[in-house]
Amino acid sequence: MTKREAIFPADRHALYEEHGYSAAIRSGDLLFVTGQVGSRPDGTPEPNFERQVRLAFKNLKATLTAAGCTMDDIVDVTTFHTDPENQFGTIMAVKQQIFGKPPYPNWTALGVNWLAGFDFEIKVIARIPAST
Repeated sequence: MTKREAIFPADRHALYEEHGYSAAIRSGDLLFVTGQVGSRPDGTPEPNFERQVRLAFKNLKATLTAAGCTMDDIVDVTTFHTDPENQFGTIMAVKQQIFGKPPYPNWTALGVNWLAGFDFEIKVIARIPAST
């Protein structure tokens, strides 16, 4: 039976401790990354929306790196948005810079009414490279 292994980025942020969850769980050759938000090191939200989105992707990248993955290893993305109609243009611009060429990962975007003070969250599943 495959055991799950908790993964944390090197600069683990305060939210993991405060709310008692792991940044990611490795199970076999899959990495299940919990929703990453644009939090500052103390766990507070970045107030500027575009910077919050970029910081969420930066936090995601740090978690992937801790597991030996890159953004190219992502197979499935779920994003959560507090105001999709007004935020989508900004999110798409940032997303295009990160996932600029095919094959793109699967992507599901959900509008939500609460993200604990944040306005954007990204959750992914990645395949861990065999050499890791």
